[in-house]
Order: sequence, then C-alpha cells, then structure tokens
Amino acid sequence: MKDPTPPQYAGKQLDLHAETLLDNEQEAKEFFQVVRKRLLRSFEWYDIAKIPAATFVLTDHLGRELIREMKENDLIRIDIPGPGNSSGNGFDWVKVEKITEEKNEKEDLCSITLRPTSNPEENNDEIAHFFKSMATSTLLAKRQNLHVRAEYHGRNELINEDATKLTDKFRNIIVGLAAKLGLSYSQWKSLIEGLVDKQRNIL
Repeated sequence: MKDPTPPQYAGKQLDLHAETLLDNEQEAKEFFQVVRKRLLRSFEWYDIAKIPAATFVLTDHLGRELIREMKENDLIRIDIPGPGNSSGNGFDWVKVEKITEEKNEKEDLCSITLRPTSNPEENNDEIAHFFKSMATSTLLAKRQNLHVRAEYHGRNELINEDATKLTDKFRNIIVGLAAKLGLSYSQWKSLIEGLVDKQRNIL
C-alpha cells in the first residue's frame, strides 16, 4: 500500500505509532473497524486519548458543529490548553484535506491528513493555527495480518509567524515552540495509544 503521508521538506517532523496484536484474523479485522471509527470521529478524540488535553470539534465549512464521521473538506476546531488564537476566535483550525482507504487480503488502511486553515467564522484567509499552512498531520489506522496499528506523522512543522496581530504572532511562537519541545508528542502519543486500546469502551 502507498504511504499516504506527505513528503517532508522543512521544519520539524514527528512520527509516532502504537499497535495491538490480536489472536486471529477475524478479531484483527473486527478491531481494525473499531479503530477506523475512532479515527474518523474526531469529536471523541478527547475521550479516546489516554491523557486527554486538547479538545477537537468537527465542523462544516461554516464552522457549524457536526456529530458524524469526518469527510474530506470538513474542518476541525481545536482547543489547546493555554492562550487562544484570536484569529481563530480562541481556537486553532485544521481542514480534513484527504481521507484514504485501501484494503487487500492481508492489510486494511484508513488515513486522514489535516492541514492548518483559516477560521470559517471570519471573512479572511489568515491561517488560524500555530503552524504554517505547509504543515500537515497524518493519522492512520492500519491492519497488517494480526497487528492493528495507529500512527501519527507530522510534516513540515514551521511556526506561523505571519499572523496579523502581534498577540497572535507571540502566541503562535510560544505554542509552536512548546509543540517542538514535546507538547505535541505527548498529545498525539496519548491519542494513538487510545485508538488501539482494546480495553477502551468507546465504539
């Protein structure tokens, strides 16, 4: 299967994974479907994460909350602990740029790629996120034989210093540096571990 992760060009890169070994192929296929549903229901990520921190709200292109599996071009509103982004009305925003699903006899794959975007509630194109728009976050669920795996791949993580407001610029630098120093590691690691936790009762 082709790797759905965008290429790395500049800035920081982050790669994380967690996996569970099942007893037989049928159990592995069934658990993959559970992990796939968890992955696509971002509004439940806070509860799925082993150490919850940020909250994620799925919205349409106008910023209206959605309670369903995500689709391409949906948006996710992220509430990160600490100072908010005024251009995002206190939140960071990403777009569901791509969803990939593949399967064959031995493997199943579902991946999502998120990219920083503007606030749909404001009439401008300013990126409402602490990373620049070239940054991406790819999360995936994968089954390989009896192994069900969750992965996170951050690419081209450059701090967004292009904010119009000085307060947003300063905030993005602080949050972006914190992410580079390990804040994003613990957040995403906690989530992918929760995605493949057989003991979780979510879905």
